[in-house]
Amino acid sequence: MRVLLLALALTGAFGAAAPAQDYPDRPITLIVPTVVGGGNDAIARALAASMSQSLGEAAVPENQGGAGGTIATRDLARSAPDGYTIGIGNSGTMAMGPWLYPNAGYSPRRDFAPIGLIASSTVVLAVNAAVPATSVQELIALAKRAPGKLTYGTGGAGSPGHLFTEMFADRAGIKLTHVPFRGLGPAMNDLVGGHITMVFGAFSVAMPHIQAGAIRGLATTGETRAKEFPDLPTMAEAGLPGYTARQSFGLLAPAGTPEPIVDKLNAALRLALESDRVKEQLAADGAVALPGTPEDYARDIEREEAMWATFIRGVEPIPK
Repeated sequence: MRVLLLALALTGAFGAAAPAQDYPDRPITLIVPTVVGGGNDAIARALAASMSQSLGEAAVPENQGGAGGTIATRDLARSAPDGYTIGIGNSGTMAMGPWLYPNAGYSPRRDFAPIGLIASSTVVLAVNAAVPATSVQELIALAKRAPGKLTYGTGGAGSPGHLFTEMFADRAGIKLTHVPFRGLGPAMNDLVGGHITMVFGAFSVAMPHIQAGAIRGLATTGETRAKEFPDLPTMAEAGLPGYTARQSFGLLAPAGTPEPIVDKLNAALRLALESDRVKEQLAADGAVALPGTPEDYARDIEREEAMWATFIRGVEPIPK
């Protein structure tokens, strides 16, 4: 009897270890909660390429835009917890959207197994080149003369760009009109085309258009000036003391994913953050790498959710 029990125990132990030992043995889907060309998309693709090499199986990006990334994140939460569907989480999907959408369909703390942080980044406030404002204060004055007339584009309601702009409007005492898109790329296209007034956008998405003169950068949202835009003031320097805005983003798996698989993915992620390709893409986005443990990312999600919940309670909820 003791021999039989020992055999069963060993079988259970080896059975639990087997998924991690054999993992992965087929391609992994990497859900990116934005359309192609949106914020974090280029970084996600660079990560996928690097992680594919270290894991020995392809990590295939799958872009899903809409509802500030909450649709894609809900799909991730409902995926099988086997390590073959993972996704990018960011401040919008893990700390903002669930508070703005009463029926987002997932809990940031209960429905995911954090794999690890990727990076944090700040953004640039840009306006169409035809807008008669060459500074943040001139833009505020323009908005005060015509409340609600100036429009801002975002990657969707509940996205970082949405909340960054609402916080800007709140601090400046102005009223702006929100125009949500299915991703930052389409929003930036409409900004270039002159169909909207402004965007708080990722450096990599805004940079080519600023350099071409199609849009005008007014300020960046970090505590210090961005090396990518050394001539642009911070929002605080531009006359809004205390205004800073950053988003953090990381890698997630569905809750219940075996810990050995999470650890293997974390190791591949940390290795990817050391690759030249990923470093170059992070630099282009004005992002700072944040390699760490799954527990580090879990704490970051809790911190961001607590920070944004206070502000979002004063923002009108988005109906289902």
